[in-house]
Amino acid sequence: MDKNAGYPLVLPLSSSGKPQAVAYDDSGLIYHRVPSSSFPVRKAVSISLALLMVLLFGHHVQLVPRLASGSKSHILSSESQRFWGPYSPYYSVEEYQPPPNGCSITQVNILQRHGARYPTSGASKEIQASLQKLLNASKYTDMKLEFLRSYQWHLGEADLVPFGATQSFQSGAEIYHRYGHLVDDHMLPFVRASGGDRVVKSAVNWTAGFADASGQLYHPSISVIIPETETSNNTLEDHMCPNSRASQDEANIWRDMFSVSIVHRLNTAAVGAEILSEDIPGLMSLCAFETVFEEKESQFCDLFSLKEFQAYDYYQDLLKYYKTGYGNPLGRVQGVGYVNELLARLRGRPVEDSTQTNSTLDSSPITFPLNRTVYADFSHDNEMVAIYSALGLFPQTHPPNPTRADPRWTWVVSRLVPFSGRMITEKVQCSEAGIPGDFIRILINDAIQPLAFCGAGDGLCGLEAFVESQIYARRNGVGDFEKCFPE
Repeated sequence: MDKNAGYPLVLPLSSSGKPQAVAYDDSGLIYHRVPSSSFPVRKAVSISLALLMVLLFGHHVQLVPRLASGSKSHILSSESQRFWGPYSPYYSVEEYQPPPNGCSITQVNILQRHGARYPTSGASKEIQASLQKLLNASKYTDMKLEFLRSYQWHLGEADLVPFGATQSFQSGAEIYHRYGHLVDDHMLPFVRASGGDRVVKSAVNWTAGFADASGQLYHPSISVIIPETETSNNTLEDHMCPNSRASQDEANIWRDMFSVSIVHRLNTAAVGAEILSEDIPGLMSLCAFETVFEEKESQFCDLFSLKEFQAYDYYQDLLKYYKTGYGNPLGRVQGVGYVNELLARLRGRPVEDSTQTNSTLDSSPITFPLNRTVYADFSHDNEMVAIYSALGLFPQTHPPNPTRADPRWTWVVSRLVPFSGRMITEKVQCSEAGIPGDFIRILINDAIQPLAFCGAGDGLCGLEAFVESQIYARRNGVGDFEKCFPE
């Protein structure tokens, strides 16, 4: 029984307006507020200090209500929210379909992006510079811009917003309702998180949602946090390839094409603003960032049409494709470490990898158990794109056209890695002629992937065939990982 069904909870706000963790001590009587830079620690494991620090969390985390009863993860009725690139709120691309008759799920691996956040510090500076041009206009000739007369910047930087925390809470609840039969008192989900503040808080809220959906019967905790430092081996963050060079040329060609009419319209409506093509993506992203923060549609959304948001979506597709996707020669190799960890879990065998994994961490049954039925890892969009590419998901027959968006294009970032987006790898057991066998299914935001590289293209792939298909990861990137570092 879900005793708080339809009443999502999130991390409470501190006096600064930022979500704050609340730790629950062993006595069951006292609540301690913990600064946002730290989290409740039950046990610390120091392993190869030059590389990483692992924190083993306590499992009691109390969250408080933030949204009204009946709130859903979709905060807009507008269709445009599905064309905000990586800033789109999570949605199910397809309705979840259970495995075929005669098949039962035996293991689940969840890889999830953190929930909705404020713009990063770099993006925030760029957005504010472009916005200032509009604010400096001598007059407005379009009523849609009148709100700018009293507008004040009110967004934070990079932190999880309350709606983002709610997304993770709801995800945890959804996972319990779908896969709760895989857990019991002795077989709770094993949860890891990359060490970014918004990632850890998303994981905390996910565990709270899982516990709440179970009627507080099961309380999973974060077991491992991997620091996001230059010296930490981390399979959940993309910082281990210093030679990687992301091209923005293709995206900028498209930006300069689709933004021509927008630039003209805004400069006509905001006299003297001198808006340029490079200002447009940041101004369009304000629609998303303000909406997920305010939990109502931003007035900036009204400045652009649905068709223009679709063009913006393709702009974001191009950026990700050439950052850690197939368009970057050193993009997909950044996902190899996680793929090899996934293969180890699916086969119940030790990790074999010499790329991003930490061998000490992954060789310990405490920090990398191989006998769990539910695993949940929390990460970032760029790393997830690299993992998709390393797996061979969303293959493209040719590079994207920077001057024309192809309607058959399947590399759609708003469907791949929206806020709180997730990849779920199901291990299923099916009987063929009375003989049981293990198979794999991969779902990206509930859309079943065909896995044509190892099966019939129906989304079901034999376990060993799947392992064999992952030759790029099993061979540690076939020399690409070595290219990540200066000679």
